[in-house]
Amino acid sequence: MKQKGLLYTGKAKSVYRTDVKGRLIVEFRDDITAFDGGKKDVLVNKGSYNAEVSAFIFGYLEKNGVKTHFVTMLDSKRMVVRELSMIPLEVIVRNVAAGSIVRNYPFVEGTKLNPPVIVIDYKDDSRHDPMLNDDLIVALRLATRHELEKIKKTALGINRLLVKLLALQGITLVDFKMEFGRAGRTIYLGDEISMDSMRLWDRKTGESLDKDVYRFSKGDVMATYDRVAGRITKKMVVKAKPAKAEPERTPRR
Repeated sequence: MKQKGLLYTGKAKSVYRTDVKGRLIVEFRDDITAFDGGKKDVLVNKGSYNAEVSAFIFGYLEKNGVKTHFVTMLDSKRMVVRELSMIPLEVIVRNVAAGSIVRNYPFVEGTKLNPPVIVIDYKDDSRHDPMLNDDLIVALRLATRHELEKIKKTALGINRLLVKLLALQGITLVDFKMEFGRAGRTIYLGDEISMDSMRLWDRKTGESLDKDVYRFSKGDVMATYDRVAGRITKKMVVKAKPAKAEPERTPRR
C-alpha cells in the first residue's frame, strides 16, 4: 500500500489517500492541544502512544462484535483504516461526573452516573462544539433517528466493554469521546480511542491518566502516556463474544 496525497489534517492527526480503494492512512502526530487549540505543544512519541492504544482498543472491540474502521498498523504512528463518510458528531459517554458536565450543570465531581449519560456535540470548532439534542441532529440532517438509535446503542455497548477492559488494569473510565462514520449503509466507529479522547482515573489514587495531565499541568505528560499505554495494552486474557481470545496488540517499544 502506498501513501498518497493529504486528504485532511486535524489537531493531532493527518489523513492520507492511498492507492487502495476504500482505504486511508491515518498518521498520529506528536501535536497535543487543549482548550479549543488555545494551548498547543509537540511532545515526542505522543502520536505513537495514542496509535498503539487505539489499535489495541479497536482490535478488542472488533473481537467483541463492534464494527470499527481499523484495518492494520503500518508503523508506530500510521494506521490503515476503512474510508468512511464521517458524521460530524462527537458522542460522549459519561460514567462519572467530571469536566464540562460539572462546570455546566450542578453535578459534584466524582459522582457516579448510573445509568451512564450520553452527550452529543456538533463537531465544529468555530462554534465550540455545541451540544445537540436528537431533534436538532435530525433537523440538520446529520443523522436519521434510526441511525441515532443505532449510534447510541453502539456507544453504550462500547462503554460496557471498555469499562470492563480498563477495570482489569485498575483504571476507571470516567468518560470518553467517539466519532462514527458511514460506509454505504453501515455505521462504523472511527477516529481514535486513546488518552486524548478518554478521561481516565487510577482506581486507587484518583490520579489523572489522560490528557488532563496536559490540560491542567498535572505532571509529566509523556511519562503518564507511556505508563498508561503499558497498562492498557498489557498482555491479558479478555473474554470476548463470540470468541474467547486474547486481543492482538501493537508491540511495545
